[in-house]
Amino acid sequence: MLFFLLCCDILLLYIGIDLTLGFYTLYTQLDGSGPGDVGFDPLGLSNIDDVGIDLYWLREAEIKHCRVAMMAVVGFLQVELFGPAPGCEAATAKCQTDAFWQIWNSHPQYIAAGLLFITIVEAVSGIATTSGRESGDRAPGDFGLDPLGYMKGDPDKAMKLREQEIANGRLAMWAASGLILQGCSNHMGGVEAMSQSLSDNM
Repeated sequence: MLFFLLCCDILLLYIGIDLTLGFYTLYTQLDGSGPGDVGFDPLGLSNIDDVGIDLYWLREAEIKHCRVAMMAVVGFLQVELFGPAPGCEAATAKCQTDAFWQIWNSHPQYIAAGLLFITIVEAVSGIATTSGRESGDRAPGDFGLDPLGYMKGDPDKAMKLREQEIANGRLAMWAASGLILQGCSNHMGGVEAMSQSLSDNM
């Protein structure tokens, strides 16, 4: 039971809810100024500047993975609930890890195009990150994409939105990992597996 409480506490602290139970000591150079910064750094990753990776790079990487994970979870559920996208009719499996291999076998050019797109995005992102880190004029993850103007105006509101993005992104990384691992283990879609679990335990 103690281990379960510790795991829950670590997870809640990681997503930004501080319910510290006092079972461990947090050591970090984090000062709470960044969005989602709750001082949780048990591995001391914020102190590894000597290997060329500083807090700016780590925040950039976290925001990027948060955004990708949020899109991945929506994509997993959208395809399972509503079917494949036009042109991807070969992906009939409810489990998206199986659907990936169906697409790979029928339309490998789609996977190649996806990898090319990722390469281009990573190149642009790398340039933006490097120049922003050197100049100090760009916040991590800021690509100037704000067509609805959510980040304009009240800075406190903008910070709250950044914190919500990080918190939801951290949950999405857990969710995406769970969907992928569960799909690889039982070849069921996320909703299908949850429904099966509920029906087996009621």
